[in-house]
Amino acid sequence: MRVGLSYNVKPAHSPAHLPEDAFEEYDSEATVGHICNALSALGHEVVRLGAGPGIIDALRRHQPDMVFNIAEGEGGRCREAHVPALLEMLGIPYVGSDPLTLSVTLDKPVAKRLVASGGFPTPGFRTFRSAAAFSDEGLSFPVIVKPAFEGSSKGVRLSSRAATPEQAREMVRFVTETYHQDAIVEEFVPGPEVTVGIVGNEEPRVVGIMEIAPKKVPNEEFVYSLEVKRDWENQVEYRCPPSFPAGTIAEIERCAVGIYLLLGCRDFSRIDFRIDGSGVPQFIECNPLPGLSPGYGDLPIMADRMGVSYLSLISEILSHALSRQEVSGR
Repeated sequence: MRVGLSYNVKPAHSPAHLPEDAFEEYDSEATVGHICNALSALGHEVVRLGAGPGIIDALRRHQPDMVFNIAEGEGGRCREAHVPALLEMLGIPYVGSDPLTLSVTLDKPVAKRLVASGGFPTPGFRTFRSAAAFSDEGLSFPVIVKPAFEGSSKGVRLSSRAATPEQAREMVRFVTETYHQDAIVEEFVPGPEVTVGIVGNEEPRVVGIMEIAPKKVPNEEFVYSLEVKRDWENQVEYRCPPSFPAGTIAEIERCAVGIYLLLGCRDFSRIDFRIDGSGVPQFIECNPLPGLSPGYGDLPIMADRMGVSYLSLISEILSHALSRQEVSGR
């Protein structure tokens, strides 16, 4: 089978007028190479499609039977939906979630409202378009201030955790003026941070649950920020599986699978929680385009620690997509 890979690669240099993390969501050339090698090892002919406007000509030229999509897109809160929407219009099967799911999950306030409507716990929040519009009414402190529609910890710094309304207002100013979008101000959950990897469709399977345990600060002060992710080997310990009580593990799995289905995720995704003082997993965000870099991406790390090789993980993701769309794996 001819499998096209759609992706965005981090540029060698970021323009000076953009934030330092402007391309944080994009993949490295090494990650693209790992996925291509895995697909080739599974017996498929692999063609690189890239993303952006150039992908239109690439699709016409290569005519793939299936597209393995990891493209983050460019510009706006619907950017992750660009490639899947194009593929649907052209009638080309692809791996991963559809345009609607990719759009609503990137927009954190929209995702949280949907998750809350389904009865799953998520921290209280408000959104603001400017520092002047900020109000602490209805919020319990501390809070964490983030861009409304970014991933990969873009716009999340160690200073994003605000203990006072004054600190929160300044972080709202930073987010709205730097990233030119609303800031979400979310009540900070002081317990452990966990991420859950899931694959599948009608009956999703939890690949693993991983605690991101800080090495240098207590959980009640820990922010999984840009600074931490760029120095993760020194800053955090990945515990997979975590040593939580059986009841907490079961509830994390219940919430993760329920939210996966509620948001319409397909084939693979990663869902993040913070565990509150009562042991309740509070939904933070869903990432239906999780990083697939072996040894660095959370999903491959979880799979590896649960005894699933990188090749097996890529094979399972592709198999779910093929089965869902009844495409031959010839």
